Amino acid sequence: MLHRPARFTALDAVLLCVLAGGAVLLAWRVYATQDYAWRWHVLAQYLLRFDEATGRWVPGLLARGLATTVRLSLWTMVLATLLGGAMGLARASGSLFWRLTGGAYVGLVRNVPPLVLIFIFYFFLSDMLLRALGVDAAVRALPGWAREALAWAMAPADQLPNFLAALMTMAVYEGAYIAEHVRAGVQSVERGQREAARALGFPPWQQMRLVVLPQAVARIVPPLAGQFIATIKDTAIVSVISVQELTFQGLELMAATYMTYEIMISVTVLYLLLTLTCSALARRLELRLRRAWEPPAAPGPVDLAPGGR
Repeated sequence: MLHRPARFTALDAVLLCVLAGGAVLLAWRVYATQDYAWRWHVLAQYLLRFDEATGRWVPGLLARGLATTVRLSLWTMVLATLLGGAMGLARASGSLFWRLTGGAYVGLVRNVPPLVLIFIFYFFLSDMLLRALGVDAAVRALPGWAREALAWAMAPADQLPNFLAALMTMAVYEGAYIAEHVRAGVQSVERGQREAARALGFPPWQQMRLVVLPQAVARIVPPLAGQFIATIKDTAIVSVISVQELTFQGLELMAATYMTYEIMISVTVLYLLLTLTCSALARRLELRLRRAWEPPAAPGPVDLAPGGR
């Protein structure tokens, strides 16, 4: 498909002016009509502040919330990719049992509100599961350096149960969407590829590992990148179970300082910086994969005219 270069027209200029005028009018209305004392000058301490007790700069509440959001998003994508990959392969399997298993998982999770899933995991499953696994006792028995490493990688020991409950919920929820990406990617590989592999004598698991999956992964990666960005935004919902991620810290600061606009604008900007950065990285990854797996262009016609080569 040929892509024509985009042109900036007079209509685009008019639309941009209308949008800019609307934004300026909205900002003026908020500034002029609201009886509100703006305090942008005190906001920096919630991002980075100097701790006199230790004599060094430490992250503020918003920066710590952002770090928790990043950690929760990364762990969620790892677990959701494993769970969604297995369920996606089950959905694309030739076995009726595995197809029903994958279909039941996707149908159940995708048709239940994520807030309901969070409460189910937090109040019922995670408490019983963590107690059965002895997570609390295991964390208390860890040496100091291991507890610090755990706090750096996930959450402090006193916040770990809530973090794990949120992680399990997010992994199950996002895994249902990843399962559909995997199923679509596997089923998009042409039937002739499998038939050729079968004709060469490959058993089913080698057909999948050597022929189907390498082609499917190239098609799955772009939607997976989009799913990771959606996961970052979805983490805001776990603030209802007191996971101290970015939205939770913003709400706490709003309740303590009454700096509603400054805090919410800052939280929005931090989310935008995070998601736009991930979008740019995903775009670069997609282009690299396209160049790596795109078939070489066919040679052009040979010029047989006199003097041609």
